[in-house]
Amino acid sequence: MLITPASMLNTNVLMLNKHYAAIRIIPARRAFSLLYRQIAEVVSVENDQYLSYDFDSWREVSEFRSRYQRDGHEWIRCVRFEIAVPWIVRLLFYDRLPRQRVRFNRRNIYARDRNRCQYCGRRFDSSELSLDHVTPRSLGGKATWENVVCCCVACNVRKGGRTPKHAGMKLIVTPVKPKRSPVIQVQLTGEKYASWKQFLNAAYWNVELKE
Repeated sequence: MLITPASMLNTNVLMLNKHYAAIRIIPARRAFSLLYRQIAEVVSVENDQYLSYDFDSWREVSEFRSRYQRDGHEWIRCVRFEIAVPWIVRLLFYDRLPRQRVRFNRRNIYARDRNRCQYCGRRFDSSELSLDHVTPRSLGGKATWENVVCCCVACNVRKGGRTPKHAGMKLIVTPVKPKRSPVIQVQLTGEKYASWKQFLNAAYWNVELKE
């Protein structure tokens, strides 16, 4: 029985296929389910080596770390024991790297444009940005990656229902469809994310964050 806040069970865990290729980022809840059912194992970075643990051995390691290395880990508390949230798990049987489309949604558009208005170039909080159709819908513009950009309120009002050319404005970057999920382009910091980096090279970086 788990007695841990739900937020801790949603902690990000990197999932690899059996050939150590990154395939997606999953919540800790799913990672523990895979471990307990012996579908996956923990991959842990220790002294520049990658060691593997099944559920029982990871529980033993967690018991030691809870006493001597508690800082730097996130913990799931059960009735009879605590267990550290792993940073990386590897599927024992799955060897394919699935094709994943980049979802066309507000979250990914903001991430692609890095929360920057594509007309004035200033960065804003998400709550202060809107989405603009470069070619307005009234002029036949479509809701596509190439025609939707982040825009601040002031620039949106200035542009109105016109094209940038007719409004005397210019895009700072030509919008394109990302080849991979733009959310994962955020800077990875901390020991946890540093342990992910060697798995996240250009060849395998098709990981899509959980919704």
